[in-house]
Amino acid sequence: MIARSILPVLTVLGIILAFWYVGTVGMNWRVEAERFERMGLEKTTTEMLAATMAMDRPILPAPHQVWAEIQSSVFERSPTSRRSLVFHAWVTLSSTLVGFLMGTLLGILLAVGIVHSKVLDKSLLPWIIASQTIPILAIAPMIIIVFSTLGVTGLIPKAFISIYLAFFPVAIGMVKGLRSPEAMHLDLMHTYNASESQTFWKLRLPSSLPYLFASMKIAVAISLVGAIVGELPTGATAGLGARLLSGSYYGQTTQIWSALFMAAFMSALLVYAIGWLGGFVNKRMGARDEARA
Repeated sequence: MIARSILPVLTVLGIILAFWYVGTVGMNWRVEAERFERMGLEKTTTEMLAATMAMDRPILPAPHQVWAEIQSSVFERSPTSRRSLVFHAWVTLSSTLVGFLMGTLLGILLAVGIVHSKVLDKSLLPWIIASQTIPILAIAPMIIIVFSTLGVTGLIPKAFISIYLAFFPVAIGMVKGLRSPEAMHLDLMHTYNASESQTFWKLRLPSSLPYLFASMKIAVAISLVGAIVGELPTGATAGLGARLLSGSYYGQTTQIWSALFMAAFMSALLVYAIGWLGGFVNKRMGARDEARA
């Protein structure tokens, strides 16, 4: 059973690696050929293939080069060193978690207001949707500049960008979740003379939990993206965004790719943690699992 579930994953991974190596050879071949021509050297095809996958500054690094960079920057350096990928990952993670938690809280509060107020439903919901049409790459520098003029730098501006991205999926998911109880269940609560607050805590909230945790998976992943984007226009010296910037400045493509893989690993870990927490809470509260992702 385990072999059957792992085999498709390994097959897809093998195909990706094969295409990656082919792309590495194709993109680096011309650079190496020109270098050898300038040196007046002639190389066999085998030697050229090896050279394209061992360049110091490749256009596209080979998978084994990226893995070697990850090993060096994660396992061979102190986590407190600025040359450690763990150090930069923690800087980005702190902004991500602050922005995600604040964005989730904001999304829940907006959803509760929209569900219980027709005025907010008609006036606020369209603006919430419209806010997400603004490209984050355009608004991030504006946010950073505004906070900088107020003397606020560091974690807060990056977390604010994560809040901006995270609140939307949570708000939309919670609105759908809070409205998910069937009409006969709401009528039953009215029959029992339940108040609005009792209906909310005993019916609407448990029904919305699967939707909440499904939307939180999206929110936590996009919060990480927001934190990284927030590090780009500031010229930050710490964080995964800073690693991407320094790698692009000095042509260190292996550093760029290692930072991207660390971001992907962090995102997968955060999404898995939210999924586990959602399953635990839903099971404890007896919520419906039809919306679980």
